[in-house]
Amino acid sequence: MSTPRSVVLERLAYTLTAPVLAAAPNLYPDSPVNQVVQLAGAAGIGGWFLAAKSDAPGTGRKILRWSPLVLAAAVDVTAKVTTGFGPWWMDGLLAGGWAAAGWIVSPFSRHTRRSNRPALAPPTPPERLQPATAATAQVVPDDGADAFTRRVRALWARAGDPGRTQVVTAVPHPGTDHDLTLLLRAAEPGRPIAGISEAAVAAAFGIDEAFVTFAAVTRSGGRQGGPGWLEVHLTPDEAERRNRTPTAPEWWADRIGAATGPVPGSEFIKKIRDTKRRVTHYIGQVPDEMGEPRVNLLGLAAALKTKYDEGRLFVTIDGNQVLVSLWDSSPLGQVFPATRELLTPDADGRWVTGYLGNGQPARNRVYTDRGAAHGLFVAPSGGGKTHLLGLHIAADALFGAVVWLAAEAPDEKAAMLGEYADRYGVGALYMIRLLRALDALMEIRGEMVWEDGRVHDWDPKLPGCPYRMLSAYLDEFLSAARHGLYGAEIMDLAELVSVKGRKYGIGLKVAGQSIFVQDGFTQLLCENLRENCIPVVLKVAPGKVVGMFKALGIPSENTPAPLPRSFSPEERGRIERVMSGEPEPPANSNTGGAGWIVEAKQPEVLRTLFMSFSEGLDDFFPDTIASLTDHEIRELEARDLWFDWTEPPRPGEFGPEPDDEDDEVTAPKRSGKGRGGKPAARRDTVSSPRQALDAIKALSRS
Repeated sequence: MSTPRSVVLERLAYTLTAPVLAAAPNLYPDSPVNQVVQLAGAAGIGGWFLAAKSDAPGTGRKILRWSPLVLAAAVDVTAKVTTGFGPWWMDGLLAGGWAAAGWIVSPFSRHTRRSNRPALAPPTPPERLQPATAATAQVVPDDGADAFTRRVRALWARAGDPGRTQVVTAVPHPGTDHDLTLLLRAAEPGRPIAGISEAAVAAAFGIDEAFVTFAAVTRSGGRQGGPGWLEVHLTPDEAERRNRTPTAPEWWADRIGAATGPVPGSEFIKKIRDTKRRVTHYIGQVPDEMGEPRVNLLGLAAALKTKYDEGRLFVTIDGNQVLVSLWDSSPLGQVFPATRELLTPDADGRWVTGYLGNGQPARNRVYTDRGAAHGLFVAPSGGGKTHLLGLHIAADALFGAVVWLAAEAPDEKAAMLGEYADRYGVGALYMIRLLRALDALMEIRGEMVWEDGRVHDWDPKLPGCPYRMLSAYLDEFLSAARHGLYGAEIMDLAELVSVKGRKYGIGLKVAGQSIFVQDGFTQLLCENLRENCIPVVLKVAPGKVVGMFKALGIPSENTPAPLPRSFSPEERGRIERVMSGEPEPPANSNTGGAGWIVEAKQPEVLRTLFMSFSEGLDDFFPDTIASLTDHEIRELEARDLWFDWTEPPRPGEFGPEPDDEDDEVTAPKRSGKGRGGKPAARRDTVSSPRQALDAIKALSRS
């Protein structure tokens, strides 16, 4: 391509003017030439000022246009103030540099056109990558396309018209330098576009193929559509912005809802920040045909820049929607103080046990639509089981229920709770007497007439009930159920009460460290309690989580992940501690009271309310302790079941009296009826080596 005449003339002017700029200030300091050059420089500075102040486009182009005059004046002034031609002929070097800059830039010839737009690719002479064919050599008629579209067509032709297509229109995206949308059509009318790829389009414009997307073209506004047309979006600038500062929907689409993301196929709905509770909620949704969202918790935690075992991330699924709650600090590591208001049951018998991981109150019940509610509390030593018992006992007492508490072994906190119970005692003997009284009470209450003259199953909403609800708490139940003398009957009676007690307003609340059959907990008792209560499981060892929830009837797909050993965030700087040989800080074990509440098929993580035993419990309980009616007490006394249950076994209470001195040294038999009127204990349940040994000894004696 030949050099334009304007460029040649401008470069000639630079060449001729350069010696004058160097010589005139030194040979003729008062010459009018110097004044003309300096006035031209002043005019250039004025042009700079006006260009910078103007809001019209092309400011840079205007500044560059005036730059030769300003620089020429600068060279003239410098040459005038230096002695001679300056050290090392500096005046000549400056004038030569000024001319060389003009040769390269040529601002007057290249930057005076207002309609000029920088090329999308280096302005190298286009070379056809393939020989011209009939299709590629086809002349596109002048359709009045704008200058931008014509330049894009030139780039497209240089690339060899990828896919044998033609550029119909090219539209730049506002606010970007390189983003545009192409409308392509097949070069041969009636032929579908085939063989074009994102890589071919990206190569034509010098961008990454990841920034190229195709879209189908539909017929609209008289324009054709279909497979012979294609819309192409080139978005390198948008992709860079999206990667650097994405909006919430863009972030969700790229990091969460992508095909390989933690919630594939989901779309962003909204983001809510709860400043008061210091939690951020994200709501997403999958199409109805996908069913419930599939969530990869580990991947989701990584996308949210947290760890799943920090206890900050919680997911709630509701139909085809998913709620992701990210807390600033784990809510399970917080302390939620118990209050009388939270523990007081409402009209439906519900009260607040604690708070779920998503911040909702977790509620339990003192009764259900089937009758009195049972209870099932599972936790290892130090897991917060006694605090949980205290919450339930307070809720029952505030409801007006009679509370009995039996613990297998002495316990300081259990003894404090016993002060607010109608009856409290320790040991397997006390527990079996309590259960015998419950068994008799079911018979007694089944004959008590209500105000309407009829006998009804217990219903708290039905007026005229002649007795109060009764809640019996058995702490460390499995230890008592494995007792060599009373264990089998304790288990039998517990099963019986779990089946029938609800109809007579009797709730059985069992607490222990396991509910496994192999540990002595029968499947029948577990099922009866599970169906008539809302179990709470606290701080289970990771290896027992699957089996524990399987025993509770939870399907495998809903089995929760184990809780972390601590909810305190890990301290930063481990690398520095390793390099300096410093020990790791101790882990803060703050998981007491943390676990799961199993109201439905999906266990929910919760942190139970904290009841401070050191500050006293009076504020959580009513002023009076409810007790049985006089009629119930008389009937129990008539059956020889109402007495001080802490006294030693009474003669004949657990079977016939021994006939001679030899029998006195043998263990009391568990068969027959004593004065308590209790049927024989079941012998077919052997759930521990101790019970098996007792059974062998009994057979050897018989």
